[in-house]
Amino acid sequence: MPLLNVKLLEGVFTPKQKQEMIRKLTDTMVSIEGENLRPLTLVIIEEVKSGDWGVAGNPVTSSDAKALAASSSRGRNRTRSRSKAGQRRSARF
Repeated sequence: MPLLNVKLLEGVFTPKQKQEMIRKLTDTMVSIEGENLRPLTLVIIEEVKSGDWGVAGNPVTSSDAKALAASSSRGRNRTRSRSKAGQRRSARF
């Protein structure tokens, strides 16, 4: 019986996002091991208090994680805009 234990910084993900994680992680295990494993697949999401998580010797807060996620999504949007512009240019040639 697979047990997936996911640790997240508290307050970074919404309940809806955590439900989606549980569903997708379960689906991933089922895709590997087969549908018979679905009822036996356990996913536990544990939230770690903001500041109690450290990377490279530095504490990370929920605000840090949210800022990083926001900057990542802005970068993805710029990349998408550039690729769409490139597609428009190539369509003209």
